[in-house]
Amino acid sequence: MRHVLSLGLFSLLWSCAALADGMVPETSVVIVHEAEGEASVSVTNTDSQVALLHVTLENVPEDTESLLVVTPPLARVNPSASQLVRFILQNRQPLTTQRLKRAIFEGMPQDRAPAEAGHARVGVTVRQNLPVIIHPKGLAQNRTPWTGLSWSLNNNELSVLNDTPYVVRLAQELQLLPGKQRAMLPRTYILPGEHLTMGVAAQAASSVRLQPATVYGFAVAAYDAPIAPPLKRSDAP
Repeated sequence: MRHVLSLGLFSLLWSCAALADGMVPETSVVIVHEAEGEASVSVTNTDSQVALLHVTLENVPEDTESLLVVTPPLARVNPSASQLVRFILQNRQPLTTQRLKRAIFEGMPQDRAPAEAGHARVGVTVRQNLPVIIHPKGLAQNRTPWTGLSWSLNNNELSVLNDTPYVVRLAQELQLLPGKQRAMLPRTYILPGEHLTMGVAAQAASSVRLQPATVYGFAVAAYDAPIAPPLKRSDAP
Protein backbone atom coordinates (compact mmCIF):
# COMPACT_ATOMS: atom_id res chain seq x y z
CA MET A 1 0.00 0.00 0.00
CA ARG A 2 2.87 2.36 0.75
CA HIS A 3 4.22 2.02 -2.79
CA VAL A 4 0.79 2.63 -4.34
CA LEU A 5 0.22 5.74 -2.22
CA SER A 6 3.68 7.10 -2.97
CA LEU A 7 3.28 6.51 -6.69
CA GLY A 8 -0.15 8.12 -6.72
CA LEU A 9 1.10 11.20 -4.90
CA PHE A 10 4.12 11.45 -7.21
CA SER A 11 1.92 11.21 -10.31
CA LEU A 12 -0.38 13.87 -8.87
CA LEU A 13 2.51 16.24 -8.29
CA TRP A 14 3.69 16.02 -11.88
CA SER A 15 0.35 15.59 -13.68
CA CYS A 16 -1.95 18.05 -11.91
CA ALA A 17 -2.11 20.24 -15.03
CA ALA A 18 -4.05 17.55 -16.87
CA LEU A 19 -6.79 17.51 -14.22
CA ALA A 20 -7.43 21.22 -13.82
CA ASP A 21 -9.87 23.44 -15.70
CA GLY A 22 -9.02 26.78 -17.23
CA MET A 23 -6.01 27.19 -19.49
CA VAL A 24 -4.69 23.69 -20.18
CA PRO A 25 -1.34 23.20 -21.99
CA GLU A 26 -1.11 20.27 -24.38
CA THR A 27 1.92 18.84 -22.57
CA SER A 28 3.14 18.28 -19.01
CA VAL A 29 6.61 19.65 -19.76
CA VAL A 30 8.06 22.11 -22.28
CA ILE A 31 11.18 20.87 -24.07
CA VAL A 32 13.24 23.44 -25.97
CA HIS A 33 15.92 21.99 -28.25
CA GLU A 34 18.91 24.26 -28.78
CA ALA A 35 19.27 22.90 -32.32
CA GLU A 36 15.80 24.26 -33.17
CA GLY A 37 16.08 27.47 -31.17
CA GLU A 38 12.50 27.40 -29.89
CA ALA A 39 9.51 25.30 -28.92
CA SER A 40 5.75 25.84 -29.25
CA VAL A 41 2.97 24.75 -26.92
CA SER A 42 -0.76 24.90 -27.63
CA VAL A 43 -2.87 26.05 -24.67
CA THR A 44 -6.64 25.49 -24.66
CA ASN A 45 -9.23 27.54 -22.80
CA THR A 46 -11.51 24.83 -21.35
CA ASP A 47 -13.79 27.32 -19.58
CA SER A 48 -17.13 28.52 -20.93
CA GLN A 49 -16.10 32.17 -21.08
CA VAL A 50 -13.44 34.31 -22.68
CA ALA A 51 -10.24 34.48 -20.67
CA LEU A 52 -6.84 36.11 -20.78
CA LEU A 53 -3.86 33.77 -20.97
CA HIS A 54 -0.85 35.13 -19.10
CA VAL A 55 2.43 33.23 -19.51
CA THR A 56 5.51 33.95 -17.41
CA LEU A 57 8.90 32.31 -16.97
CA GLU A 58 10.63 31.52 -13.69
CA ASN A 59 14.17 30.45 -12.92
CA VAL A 60 14.82 27.67 -10.43
CA PRO A 61 16.81 28.98 -7.44
CA GLU A 62 19.91 27.01 -8.48
CA ASP A 63 20.04 28.45 -12.03
CA THR A 64 19.08 32.11 -12.39
CA GLU A 65 20.42 32.75 -15.91
CA SER A 66 17.68 34.01 -18.24
CA LEU A 67 17.75 31.89 -21.37
CA LEU A 68 14.22 32.15 -22.75
CA VAL A 69 11.60 34.64 -23.84
CA VAL A 70 7.93 33.78 -24.28
CA THR A 71 5.56 35.15 -26.90
CA PRO A 72 2.83 36.18 -26.63
CA PRO A 73 3.03 36.77 -22.87
CA LEU A 74 -0.62 37.85 -22.86
CA ALA A 75 -3.42 36.72 -25.16
CA ARG A 76 -7.23 36.73 -25.26
CA VAL A 77 -8.58 33.21 -25.80
CA ASN A 78 -12.21 32.34 -26.60
CA PRO A 79 -14.01 29.38 -24.98
CA SER A 80 -12.75 26.01 -26.31
CA ALA A 81 -10.20 27.87 -28.47
CA SER A 82 -6.43 27.40 -28.36
CA GLN A 83 -3.47 29.76 -28.30
CA LEU A 84 0.01 28.84 -29.54
CA VAL A 85 2.75 29.97 -27.17
CA ARG A 86 6.37 30.11 -28.32
CA PHE A 87 9.44 29.71 -26.11
CA ILE A 88 12.43 31.27 -27.85
CA LEU A 89 15.97 30.42 -26.76
CA GLN A 90 18.36 33.36 -26.34
CA ASN A 91 21.62 31.85 -25.09
CA ARG A 92 24.86 33.71 -25.76
CA GLN A 93 27.09 30.66 -25.45
CA PRO A 94 26.47 27.09 -26.63
CA LEU A 95 24.89 24.93 -23.97
CA THR A 96 26.84 22.01 -22.52
CA THR A 97 24.18 20.56 -20.20
CA GLN A 98 20.42 20.48 -19.93
CA ARG A 99 18.91 23.45 -18.11
CA LEU A 100 15.74 23.61 -16.04
CA LYS A 101 13.27 26.51 -15.92
CA ARG A 102 9.56 26.88 -15.07
CA ALA A 103 6.65 28.19 -17.17
CA ILE A 104 3.48 29.49 -15.53
CA PHE A 105 0.25 29.51 -17.55
CA GLU A 106 -2.43 31.59 -15.87
CA GLY A 107 -6.02 32.00 -17.07
CA MET A 108 -7.88 35.13 -16.01
CA PRO A 109 -11.65 35.07 -16.80
CA GLN A 110 -12.99 38.12 -18.66
CA ASP A 111 -16.59 38.41 -17.48
CA ARG A 112 -18.30 41.17 -19.45
CA ALA A 113 -21.30 41.37 -17.12
CA PRO A 114 -20.97 44.46 -14.90
CA ALA A 115 -21.01 44.01 -11.14
CA GLU A 116 -24.23 44.90 -9.35
CA ALA A 117 -24.27 48.17 -7.45
CA GLY A 118 -22.81 47.74 -4.01
CA HIS A 119 -21.39 44.28 -4.82
CA ALA A 120 -17.77 43.50 -5.55
CA ARG A 121 -16.94 40.99 -8.27
CA VAL A 122 -14.14 38.53 -7.52
CA GLY A 123 -12.25 36.91 -10.38
CA VAL A 124 -10.75 33.43 -10.00
CA THR A 125 -7.52 32.52 -11.77
CA VAL A 126 -6.15 29.03 -12.42
CA ARG A 127 -2.40 28.55 -12.72
CA GLN A 128 -0.46 25.72 -14.34
CA ASN A 129 3.23 25.53 -13.38
CA LEU A 130 5.19 23.39 -15.83
CA PRO A 131 8.89 22.49 -16.00
CA VAL A 132 10.87 23.68 -19.01
CA ILE A 133 13.89 21.62 -20.05
CA ILE A 134 16.39 23.15 -22.46
CA HIS A 135 18.28 20.43 -24.34
CA PRO A 136 21.78 21.20 -25.76
CA LYS A 137 22.58 20.77 -29.42
CA GLY A 138 24.38 17.50 -30.09
CA LEU A 139 23.54 15.92 -26.73
CA ALA A 140 22.14 12.42 -27.13
CA GLN A 141 18.71 11.62 -25.72
CA ASN A 142 18.81 9.69 -22.45
CA ARG A 143 15.64 7.95 -21.28
CA THR A 144 17.19 6.78 -17.99
CA PRO A 145 19.40 9.65 -16.72
CA TRP A 146 18.97 8.53 -13.09
CA THR A 147 21.31 5.60 -13.74
CA GLY A 148 24.17 8.09 -14.01
CA LEU A 149 23.81 9.36 -10.43
CA SER A 150 26.58 8.45 -7.98
CA TRP A 151 25.63 7.67 -4.37
CA SER A 152 27.77 7.43 -1.24
CA LEU A 153 27.15 7.04 2.51
CA ASN A 154 29.55 8.24 5.17
CA ASN A 155 29.16 9.47 8.76
CA ASN A 156 25.35 9.32 8.65
CA GLU A 157 25.25 11.40 5.48
CA LEU A 158 23.87 10.18 2.18
CA SER A 159 25.32 12.02 -0.81
CA VAL A 160 24.35 12.03 -4.46
CA LEU A 161 26.34 13.48 -7.35
CA ASN A 162 24.86 14.15 -10.77
CA ASP A 163 28.01 14.03 -12.85
CA THR A 164 26.02 13.96 -16.11
CA PRO A 165 24.72 16.64 -18.50
CA TYR A 166 21.09 15.66 -17.81
CA VAL A 167 18.44 16.97 -15.44
CA VAL A 168 17.25 14.06 -13.28
CA ARG A 169 13.68 14.11 -11.93
CA LEU A 170 12.63 11.81 -9.12
CA ALA A 171 10.48 11.54 -6.01
CA GLN A 172 11.97 13.00 -2.83
CA GLU A 173 11.58 9.86 -0.72
CA LEU A 174 14.45 7.35 -0.83
CA GLN A 175 14.94 3.97 0.83
CA LEU A 176 18.28 2.59 1.92
CA LEU A 177 18.81 -1.14 1.37
CA PRO A 178 19.02 -3.55 3.02
CA GLY A 179 16.56 -2.37 5.63
CA LYS A 180 13.84 0.23 5.61
CA GLN A 181 15.73 3.38 6.52
CA ARG A 182 14.25 6.40 4.73
CA ALA A 183 15.89 9.55 3.42
CA MET A 184 14.44 12.68 1.82
CA LEU A 185 15.89 14.66 -1.03
CA PRO A 186 15.46 18.44 -0.69
CA ARG A 187 13.54 18.61 -4.00
CA THR A 188 12.28 16.57 -6.94
CA TYR A 189 15.13 17.32 -9.35
CA ILE A 190 18.91 17.18 -9.46
CA LEU A 191 20.65 19.48 -11.91
CA PRO A 192 23.78 18.57 -13.90
CA GLY A 193 26.90 18.86 -11.75
CA GLU A 194 24.98 19.10 -8.48
CA HIS A 195 26.10 17.39 -5.28
CA LEU A 196 23.39 17.00 -2.61
CA THR A 197 23.83 15.68 0.93
CA MET A 198 21.16 14.63 3.44
CA GLY A 199 21.36 13.26 6.95
CA VAL A 200 20.28 9.66 7.63
CA ALA A 201 20.24 7.37 10.64
CA ALA A 202 21.75 4.42 8.78
CA GLN A 203 25.42 3.63 9.32
CA ALA A 204 25.71 1.25 6.37
CA ALA A 205 23.78 0.38 3.23
CA SER A 206 24.61 -1.23 -0.10
CA SER A 207 22.06 0.50 -2.33
CA VAL A 208 19.43 3.21 -2.42
CA ARG A 209 15.98 2.67 -3.91
CA LEU A 210 14.62 5.69 -5.75
CA GLN A 211 11.47 6.44 -7.70
CA PRO A 212 12.58 8.12 -10.96
CA ALA A 213 10.46 9.97 -13.48
CA THR A 214 10.64 10.27 -17.24
CA VAL A 215 11.37 13.58 -18.90
CA TYR A 216 7.59 14.16 -18.97
CA GLY A 217 7.31 13.58 -15.23
CA PHE A 218 5.66 10.16 -15.27
CA ALA A 219 6.82 7.75 -12.58
CA VAL A 220 8.49 4.53 -13.74
CA ALA A 221 9.58 1.39 -11.93
CA ALA A 222 11.72 1.86 -8.83
CA TYR A 223 15.47 1.77 -9.41
CA ASP A 224 18.07 0.44 -6.98
CA ALA A 225 21.33 2.38 -7.32
CA PRO A 226 24.53 1.06 -5.77
CA ILE A 227 26.12 2.99 -2.91
CA ALA A 228 29.87 3.37 -3.11
CA PRO A 229 31.78 2.18 -0.03
CA PRO A 230 33.03 4.99 2.24
CA LEU A 231 36.51 6.26 1.64
CA LYS A 232 39.09 5.12 4.18
CA ARG A 233 41.49 7.58 5.69
CA SER A 234 45.14 6.87 5.14
CA ASP A 235 47.09 5.66 8.14
CA ALA A 236 50.13 7.55 6.91
CA PRO A 237 51.07 10.68 8.87
